[in-house]
Amino acid sequence: MAGVAQEIAGVVVLFRDSQRLVKGDPRDLLAERSMVGCALAVEEALRAKGYAAVIVPLRGEIEDLAREYPPTEWVVFNLVDGGEGRLFEEARVAWALEAMGYCFTGARGDTLALTTHKGRTKALLAQHGIPTPPWRIFQHEDELQDDADVGLGYPVIVKPVAEDGSVGVEYPAVAHSLAEVRRRVAYIRETYCQAALVEAFIAGREFNVALWGEPPQLLPLAEIDFSAFADPCQRIVSYAAKWVEGSFEYQHTPAVFCSSLDDELRSAISSIAVAVWEIIGCQGYARVDMRVSPQGMPYVIEVNCNPDIAPDAGFFRAAAQAGMSYADMVEHIVDIALQERHLYDRASDRCRRSKYTAHHPAGRRLYRRGGPVRPGALVSVPERG
Repeated sequence: MAGVAQEIAGVVVLFRDSQRLVKGDPRDLLAERSMVGCALAVEEALRAKGYAAVIVPLRGEIEDLAREYPPTEWVVFNLVDGGEGRLFEEARVAWALEAMGYCFTGARGDTLALTTHKGRTKALLAQHGIPTPPWRIFQHEDELQDDADVGLGYPVIVKPVAEDGSVGVEYPAVAHSLAEVRRRVAYIRETYCQAALVEAFIAGREFNVALWGEPPQLLPLAEIDFSAFADPCQRIVSYAAKWVEGSFEYQHTPAVFCSSLDDELRSAISSIAVAVWEIIGCQGYARVDMRVSPQGMPYVIEVNCNPDIAPDAGFFRAAAQAGMSYADMVEHIVDIALQERHLYDRASDRCRRSKYTAHHPAGRRLYRRGGPVRPGALVSVPERG
């Protein structure tokens, strides 16, 4: 909005300028370095909409930002993702922005910390009746001595418990035996310095649901086209599919928009996505990824707060399908942040007087929805024959 652009000094486009990794596979830098192009695109979009915009690559400490760009005058477009492989770096930066008093785009620190940890996210969703594939978490491969220790049947998919962007996910991640699971758990422990999430593999279709705003609005639903892969266990969005542009996986996993999707399935996927947003306490914009079993049952496999919004990423493709230009999308994300900040400021005193805190997802729902999320009352998805 032109009026909003005149009310603030400008927008800081903040991203982590990663030059090395403290852990992980060396090619994981592909994902981190992609943020440079995204930041440039966001800056250009903001300028096209009349905002003063400046790119700030975060190389040192986040606290340095306030010296040049006062929180009372500048909005932060938060593109910090990863952080040289450091665990929970996105949450740490968001917490710091909150503490310094910035209005910033996307999710708050608590929400990012929760969704970074796949196990805790799945546990919260399961507690509220949201279908998610059965899972277990293993710190070390020596915890796995026989098939009963896996306890999920085969195949399973093995992922780092606290990474996003398909980091650590390649075809060996889908395991068909105890030996393969042990090997993958060891790889994650040694390469990513964290526990492994072992999850029942849903051999079916995969959908991406993009949401934004408050209350959340759904963008057009997309399905990953795996038709080039004959083996159901290779039908995954691997790291190569997301980031390695010359790879077969990247070129043969397009997202297609679902104009002819069965109404019952579309309704179930949409209802689950909105329920997930409420339970997690998402802010700004997010993407919920689901697998749908051959029986037609949707399962949430990932909740991605602050997903990639580069011009070639799925979130913008969904916005474009809804008729928005890239600049329209970027401006709307800023508008959402300003609206969230306004509502947050108005409600903070009331929330402090309640048993909920203003930053807690349940507390946020207290003033927006009239009460906290009620377990088991959000969505009902019947099994389909």
